[in-house]
Amino acid sequence: MSDIAAPTLHSKRWRRHCDHAAVIVIILALWSLATWRFGTYWVSSPWAVAIRFVEMIASGELLRHAGYTLTEAAAGTLIGGVPAVLLPLLLRRHPVMVAILDPFMVGGYGAPKLAFAPLFIVWFGIGMESKIALVVSVVFFIVYFATLGGVRALDAKLVQTAQIMGASEQQVARSIVLPGAVPAIFAGFRIAVPYGIAAAVIAELISANRGLGYLVQNGAMNFDTTGVFAAVLMATLLVHAAVWLMNALEARLLRWRPPLDPMMETGP
Repeated sequence: MSDIAAPTLHSKRWRRHCDHAAVIVIILALWSLATWRFGTYWVSSPWAVAIRFVEMIASGELLRHAGYTLTEAAAGTLIGGVPAVLLPLLLRRHPVMVAILDPFMVGGYGAPKLAFAPLFIVWFGIGMESKIALVVSVVFFIVYFATLGGVRALDAKLVQTAQIMGASEQQVARSIVLPGAVPAIFAGFRIAVPYGIAAAVIAELISANRGLGYLVQNGAMNFDTTGVFAAVLMATLLVHAAVWLMNALEARLLRWRPPLDPMMETGP
């Protein structure tokens, strides 16, 4: 059975890579068509963007600004994500408190975070702190509701059985609740991390002298569409790298868990 499944899994992975390559070719073709239709002044060509991207990487300018944005996103994700994970775990046995907080959490989740960016700049200044605050406001609610959903989805009978066998509340939380909620927690972070990077870039667009958002703003002010596309490309690569890292970390932490369907396995 395994001998049959392995080649099939390999062929599915190869077909998936071919599909990805086909989509990239289509995007580049449409991009080139837009350049030809509207002109390079409005839509820079893929080749020009690639050249500028390599030049900015070689000079260190793009990496320097990307590092600034990544630092903001990482700090905001950590500061916002850790409490968002701990709070549902701490409130697991207090459903009344969860019900009291629920409308406020929903309101915070639905509030337009971009509207708070000017306030954060007033409160924390134009430095890195205001960008981190915006990332925190985005990441916290996404991870909170993902973790809360994972905690609520736990099998109550499993928890009750552990309690009957004499497990303390700390042991139940550490050995049953947290491992059971880990897939939901990582699902929340996979959604929150790209939003966090985008929030950092948006905050830099409003007010900054460093970062990928600053490069986008500077390129737009100078009608340099090539520079804008190069900065956006770098932000996209940061998102892909962050998601890959989250997937790798989840696979390592949950390597004890057998895949539900070997034919659907998508790991490297």
